[in-house]
Amino acid sequence: MGILDKLDMSNRIDKGEYERRLAEGQRRLFQLRLHIGGLMGGSGLGPGLLVLMEGPDASGKGGAIKATVGHLDPRHFKVVSYAKPTPQEKNHHFLWRFYRELPGLGEMAVFDRSWYGRVLVERVEGFATKTEWKRAYEAIVDFEESLCLESIILVKFWMHVSDEEQLRRFEGRAADPLKRWKLTDEDWRNRDKNRTYEEAAEEMFERTAHPLAPWDVIGGEQKRYARVAVLETVIKRVEEGMARWGMDVPQHVDELDAVQ
Repeated sequence: MGILDKLDMSNRIDKGEYERRLAEGQRRLFQLRLHIGGLMGGSGLGPGLLVLMEGPDASGKGGAIKATVGHLDPRHFKVVSYAKPTPQEKNHHFLWRFYRELPGLGEMAVFDRSWYGRVLVERVEGFATKTEWKRAYEAIVDFEESLCLESIILVKFWMHVSDEEQLRRFEGRAADPLKRWKLTDEDWRNRDKNRTYEEAAEEMFERTAHPLAPWDVIGGEQKRYARVAVLETVIKRVEEGMARWGMDVPQHVDELDAVQ
């Protein structure tokens, strides 16, 4: 059985717990963000923070991104969405187009889709040859390890959703004039390839997880649970990364207030 086969999709939280954990998590991440940005704590700039979001269509990536960064000062982060490469980008190594948006020391970025497209959509749809996408695993791990050792905390998410829930969300988007733009003919066609994409994802997990940047796989069947799970996981990974970087992980600001 693969990771997705064993994933618990039954997790649920009620609205009250969601609002409490969301508020607590957002406040804690804000504090950590100020520390690694050199704006709190007096230790200077820390590493950059890069969060990658992958997963099937309508798995909740956008909502999780909003829950994670929506409360932060917009000067302190950027969100970059990646689609198919441009003709110019195709003329370069597949990792080239991502370099320009990587966060520097003390900065933060969220990538909605990423270089993992080479071993997911480009593999499944035949946009990369078998030789190219098989070669990409080692290139990706080498790239990520270099980033993590030199300048970045890297957090990698796969948001997962069942076929039934995905269909319900697709139908909801189709019925809402303000969300209809999110739904394309390609999204509907991709549903027929869900098992093929899952097979590619399982190999991706196996071959690109490493100690500096493991995969965090989140069951997104309930949006409330998934958003809180992503936020709390980012906090955990940032604290681990700060410790690895040699930074003191600050006590929660609310706990400090209570002591004072």
